[in-house]
Amino acid sequence: MNKLKEIRMKNNISQELLACKVGVTVRYIAFLESGARKPSIDVAFKIAKVLKSTVDDIFLPRKCTKCS
Repeated sequence: MNKLKEIRMKNNISQELLACKVGVTVRYIAFLESGARKPSIDVAFKIAKVLKSTVDDIFLPRKCTKCS
């Protein structure tokens, strides 16, 4: 699961506004938030820029905290 909805809400941005700024449909944003779809790298970077975050923070399931 990604953190798109959580980060979008923290930034007080609606699905409609995010979709408009990224150039996709509201339905596509909903699909991304539910995990039903995965964004292209281009769309992922646009979303990260709008949300002032990183692709890793939004779309990676978790970060590795231990290295071997």
